[in-house]
Parts: sequence; structure tokens; C-alpha cells
Amino acid sequence: MVLAPIPEVAVTPVAHFPEKYFLENLVVRADGSVLITAVLQKQLWCVPAPARTFTDPVLVYEFDHPVTGIVEVEPDVFVVSLTEAYTTYEAHLVRLDLNGWTPGAPVTPEVIFTFDDRARGLNGSCLLGPGVMAVADCFAGLIWRIDLLDAARSATARVWLEHDTMADDPDSGVPWPPQPGINGVRYGARTGYLYYTSTAQKVFMRVPVDPATLGPAGPAEFVAAIDNADDFCLDENAGFAYVTRHRASTLDRVPLAPRHGSEVRHLLGDPFDPVIVGPSSAYWGREPGDEGTIMYVTTDGGTTHTPDGVLRNAALLRIELTTRTDT
Repeated sequence: MVLAPIPEVAVTPVAHFPEKYFLENLVVRADGSVLITAVLQKQLWCVPAPARTFTDPVLVYEFDHPVTGIVEVEPDVFVVSLTEAYTTYEAHLVRLDLNGWTPGAPVTPEVIFTFDDRARGLNGSCLLGPGVMAVADCFAGLIWRIDLLDAARSATARVWLEHDTMADDPDSGVPWPPQPGINGVRYGARTGYLYYTSTAQKVFMRVPVDPATLGPAGPAEFVAAIDNADDFCLDENAGFAYVTRHRASTLDRVPLAPRHGSEVRHLLGDPFDPVIVGPSSAYWGREPGDEGTIMYVTTDGGTTHTPDGVLRNAALLRIELTTRTDT
């Protein structure tokens, strides 16, 4: 078997945030700016375009609840997940229209859905198709299906799938917080699978998706074992996911096909690299040719775990992957 070559990796910090900021998720806009959720601070931030060199982030909005996932559901229209995962379990989806918006201008979020008491902790989210979202619930151990209505001004929700591999570990609260179950979710339209990580269960999984109904077309399937996994981005052309291992402080490349778990490779952070302490999510750039080459990664600087005992600034990193070619 010939393994895919390990790419060369170049890292550029493009924004810093204060210490103890827990950057949770991100999305790259069409103009190249980056929206970032800060879960503990209950804030949404923007790193203005072009996010290639170091710049100051701009606060977009401060919510009343911790903020986790963010998805672009229509051009420059985003749905943000709010969740009180450790206290009241209150959970909402909020619509944010940034068409014509410039960093620093006011915004007007709209609550479009409030979950019932089955919701326990919204986490990663993605689009399954036009007007249909998947939202991971890391403490209920399931995936919600969200059907967006009226240009995402209202929504309905039902359970998309519940599985043992999505369960959390309530006894793992030292160090805080307890390890969540299902964490990151991404849909690969080309392969026809929804992929997910489960932090507590230490697995990377996939579920076939019916292209007509966008419902599960079969059971959840084991892809690879990986501990401390958080969010990720997909390169379906190359057949890999790039997974952030939050408390382990590495970025790993994971094959998308089952039975290739021995091919999981560290790309950053092993040996220890202080630039990528506490990586939490990854998203491809939006310029032509960026997918598979340029990704953006958020870090918390060690807010949840400091491998060397040093707390650092949270950061947005621009990571360039270059495949080596023999000459």
C-alpha cells in the first residue's frame, strides 16, 4: 500500500484574542473575512479580509448565551447556535444577515427557533442541503435536523439520528469541562456521508445520507479511532478530513474511508508546537484553489488544557498545505 504523502505545513497567525478566550467555531465568508464564535465570552467576532497577514479582530455581537456553531445558510446569511450546556440547557438558533455589512457596523440578530428540553448542548453544525441543517447535541448524544423556513426566518427541528457513539462522558469533568460526545459535523455531498467526531467516545464516524430526503440512509459507521477530536474540515477530492484535537493540541489528517485508521497522521503539534495550543475548528478558505490547500484554524491558547502549563492568546491561524513532489 502506498500512503498519501504528508504535506508540508506553513502556519501564519492572522489574529490574536485575549488569554482565556475559548474560540469555538468559524466560517469563512465569500469576501475572505472570517467569523468566529467565542463560546464562553458569548461573542461573535470578525477577522476582516484579507485574512492573510496579522490584523485585529472586530467584535460583531455579544449574545446573552454561550455561542457555539455557525453556518452560512444563504449568501452572507448565517445561523448561529446558542446554548447553556452546563446550567439551564436553554438553546436557540439565531439568524444573522450580513449582506452589505461592514466590520464595526451594528447587526440585528433574530431568534428563529428555541429548542425544547430535549436539547442539552448544541455544538457543531453544517448544511445538509438547501434549507436543511444538521446540529450536533454533544450532551444529548444526537444530531438535530433543522428545516429552515421563510429564508431562514423561522425553523422546525426533529431528531435526525441518535447513536451510542455520540454519547458524552459525564464523569470526565476534571479538568473542566466534561468531555462532550458528538462534537463536529460536516456533510460531504460528493461522498454522500455526514461525518462526525465524538470526543468522549474517541471516534471519527460517518452516516450515509439519502440525497432525496436528506435523512440517514443507513447506520453510523466507524471510520477511525482518534482521541481529543473536536471539529474538522473535509477534502473529499483527496479523501481526508483535517481534525483539530483540542486538548492534545495537534492537527491530524484522517482518511475518510473506513479501515484506513492506521493512516491517521499528525500534521501539526507533534512534536509540541506552541502556535497550535488548543485547536478547536477548521474551515477552508474561499478563494479559488483554497480547498485542500488553505485552511483557517481557531485555537483557545490553552484555556481548557495547557500542555506545558503556559496560557497563551487564543488565535486564528492560516495554514497552507503543500504536497511534496519528488524530482
